[in-house]
Amino acid sequence: MALVTMYTTPWCPYCIAARELLQRLGVEYEDINVGSDRALRAEMEMRAGRYTVPQIWIGSRHVGGFDDMNELHHRGLLEPLLEEMARGGD
Repeated sequence: MALVTMYTTPWCPYCIAARELLQRLGVEYEDINVGSDRALRAEMEMRAGRYTVPQIWIGSRHVGGFDDMNELHHRGLLEPLLEEMARGGD
């Protein structure tokens, strides 16, 4: 099971940036394409309370979109959060 789950679309520039950041960090992620699946999009909206993509979870923690995740990264908080969740933190 991947540590990070993202609801995305293939063409969204923020989704692409989120994938690239996680790949640079060597983080496995599950990429759920909501671009043409209304049921998955509704699932994302229900879980996140937001309708924009990407919506990103680290473990069970919703971190928001790319800007939110990138802010965590720039503040030096993303990697510790990833490590905590990998150890089974909640």
